[in-house]
Amino acid sequence: MANTKIKVKDCLITKESPVITIGPDETVLKAIQKLVSHNIGALPVCDAKGMLQGIVSERDLLKACAENSRNIGNIKVKDVMTKDVIICTLEEDINSVTGILLEKGIRHMPVLDGNDIVGIISMRDIVDIQLEDSEETVRFLNEYIAGMPIS
Repeated sequence: MANTKIKVKDCLITKESPVITIGPDETVLKAIQKLVSHNIGALPVCDAKGMLQGIVSERDLLKACAENSRNIGNIKVKDVMTKDVIICTLEEDINSVTGILLEKGIRHMPVLDGNDIVGIISMRDIVDIQLEDSEETVRFLNEYIAGMPIS
């Protein structure tokens, strides 16, 4: 993958788990339980038909807890989620997605294929794949400099 345009789909290949979502009428407590049990940082919020309605992150949930800690079992996800979701597609360039994440100050972005959520990409995923790509480039250059056959 060295010296190629890395696409969102290249990042998703390394993620084996399905996309974990939550419904808008589920509670903040349920969202927290899902984040903890799946060791993830955000949940796409989908209606009964699987259509993206929003996204709820650790930050959104912590804010809800700080503002109303005694009632988190009753607060609905739809009341704390981000409704204007920034999404990307499988074919988008990672550098472009990174720029958007940094500009908007977000760490998670749902990946759509048409109307279907096929993944969620995080800054951590991007850093991991860029590190892998850099290591491959360094290996290639070391082999080139040493006069070794390039594999």
